Amino acid sequence: MVQSPHGVKYESNRPVVMGRNGMVCAGHPLAAQAGMAILQKGGNAVDAAIATAAALNVVEPNMSGIGGDGYIMVYNKAQNKIDICNATGAAPYATDPARYRADGIPVKGILSVSVPGLLDGWMAAHEKYSTLKLSDLFAAAIDLADNGFPVSHVLSRVIAGDSLLREFPTSQAIFTQGGKPPMPGEIIHQKDLAKSFQAIVDGGRDAFYQGEIAEAIVNFSQEQGGLLSMKDLADCHSRWEEPISTTYRGRTVYEAPPNSSGHVLLQELNMVEQFDLKSLGCNTAESIHLMVEAKKLAFIDREAYMADPDHVDVPTQGLISKEYARERAKLIDPDRAADPAHGDPWRFQSSPGNSGRVTAGVMQEEDTTCFVVVDRWGNAVCQLQSIQSSLGSSIVAGGTGILLNNRMTYWHLDPEHVDCLQPGKRVRHTMNPVMVFDGASDGNSEGPGNLVLVCGTPGADTQVQTNMQVITHLIDFGMTVAEAVEAPRWRNSHSPTESNVPHVCDNLLHMESRFGAEVRQALESRGHQLNMMPDWGAQGSEMMIQVDPETSALHGAADPRRDGYAIGW
Repeated sequence: MVQSPHGVKYESNRPVVMGRNGMVCAGHPLAAQAGMAILQKGGNAVDAAIATAAALNVVEPNMSGIGGDGYIMVYNKAQNKIDICNATGAAPYATDPARYRADGIPVKGILSVSVPGLLDGWMAAHEKYSTLKLSDLFAAAIDLADNGFPVSHVLSRVIAGDSLLREFPTSQAIFTQGGKPPMPGEIIHQKDLAKSFQAIVDGGRDAFYQGEIAEAIVNFSQEQGGLLSMKDLADCHSRWEEPISTTYRGRTVYEAPPNSSGHVLLQELNMVEQFDLKSLGCNTAESIHLMVEAKKLAFIDREAYMADPDHVDVPTQGLISKEYARERAKLIDPDRAADPAHGDPWRFQSSPGNSGRVTAGVMQEEDTTCFVVVDRWGNAVCQLQSIQSSLGSSIVAGGTGILLNNRMTYWHLDPEHVDCLQPGKRVRHTMNPVMVFDGASDGNSEGPGNLVLVCGTPGADTQVQTNMQVITHLIDFGMTVAEAVEAPRWRNSHSPTESNVPHVCDNLLHMESRFGAEVRQALESRGHQLNMMPDWGAQGSEMMIQVDPETSALHGAADPRRDGYAIGW
C-alpha cells in the first residue's frame, strides 16, 4: 500500500500538477509565477523561459544569474526541431595557468570568475524565438528586485553559511543587514540589479557586453585584481548547436553536445538498456548497483575524452553508440563494485580523431537551477543556468547588483589533462538539458517526433545521475512525475572524476536514508562504501513536465528538496 497523500503506485507527498494550456516548473514559486504570467499574456515557451530566468536571478540568487552561464534547449513544435543555445563563457584572455598552478584555483573571490555567458544566451533566444518585448519579459524580475521579495528558509540558510558574502562590502550591502543574514520572511531589495535589468531592456546585449554594465564589471574586476577585460565580454557569444541523442526502450532522448556532459546520460542509458531493469525492481540493491556501475563507466570516459570541442577532438559519436555501450556493459559485474578504466570510443567513431589524453572533489555542491516550460502550442524549453557553486564567487560586481560566478573551479591544471585550463577555452560543464520523444511525427517526416518529457536538475555531477534515475523511474517503472522527483535518491562520487577542484574524492555511494536497511546491506556486500544522508538530503532539484500522448494534457512536478514549484494552466 502506498502510504502517502498523492502516491499512485509509489510514494508522493505532492500532487501531479496538471494543465492544458501551459506549464512552468521552476526552482522558486515567484519565478514559476512570472513565467506563467507570460504564457497567460500570450507569450510562447521561450518568452516564459526568459521571464522565469530573470526572476530566478532575483529570488534564487544562490543558484544562477547573469553573472554566470547556462544552456537553453528549445523545441519548436511548428518546425519539429530542437535547438540548443550554448551560453557558456570562456576563461579570461589574461588567464595565466602557471599562476593558478602555483597557488591553486581559489574556490571564491575574483580569481574564481570566468566570463559570464548567460545573458547573451537570453538575448539570442529572444531574437530567434520570442514574440514579446524585453520590457514584458523583464517586468516581473525588475519589480521583484526593486520592490523586494521575502527570503525563503533555504536562501536564509545559504546566506548565513557564506562568510565572504556576509563580509564583502558590495555583497553584504545587498544580502545582509550589516553582516547579519536575513531571517526567513525578511525582505531583500536588489535595486542595483533592477537598474542593470532596465539597462538591458533599453540597450539589449550591448549594454551588458560592451556598454555601461561591461565597463562597471571590468573596472570592478581590475580593482580587485581580477582578469576580466572589455575584450573578454565583447567576444563572448552564445552559439546554436544541434542536439545529440540516443534511444532508450523505444523513446529518443535528446541532450546537449560537448562542452556539456549530456553524452554521459546517453551513455548511462545505453548501458542500462542492456539489462532487464524492471525485473531487478525499483530502487533495489540490484538495480541501484547496475546504474552506479554504468555511471562509473560513463564518467571515466568523460574524464578521458571530454573538453571544449573547439580545442579537442571529442569522440561523441563513439561515446554514445549502442555498439560501444554493449562492449562497456559487459564489464558490469552484477555482484561486485568495480573501479573501471576508460574505454576506446574512437573505434566506434566514423570520423578520425586523436586519442584523448587523461590523467589518472571534496564533494562540492553546484548551485545551478533548472526550469522547464511547455506552452499551449506544444513548444518547450528546458533551461539550466548557473553561477557554479552556492552564491558563485560571493562577490557582487560594484554597483551592478550582479553576483559573479566562480566557474574557474571546474578547470584542471595538469597540462596533460584533456580539460586543462587555457585562456579563451570553455571549461567542461555538467549542465545538461533533457527532452524525450516517442515515435515520429508521421511516417515520413524527419524530426524528433512527439514530445513526452522535458526534465532536468541542478547538482554538478549529480545531474546526469539524477536524470538517469528519474527517466528510468518513469519509463521502466511507470511512476508519475511527482513520484519520480520525490523517490529516494543516490549519488556516486568516484575519484578522480569530480568536476570541482581538487577533483579527487572518496569513492562513496551517497544515499538518502529512506533506502531500507536491506538495500543498504546488499550494496555494501557488493563492495560499495555508503555515506548515508538525511531522508531528503540528496543534491539536485529535478523539474519535470510530461505530455500525455492521448490528450496532450501536461503533467508537472517540481522537486521538494529545494523551493521548486510547478504551475499549470
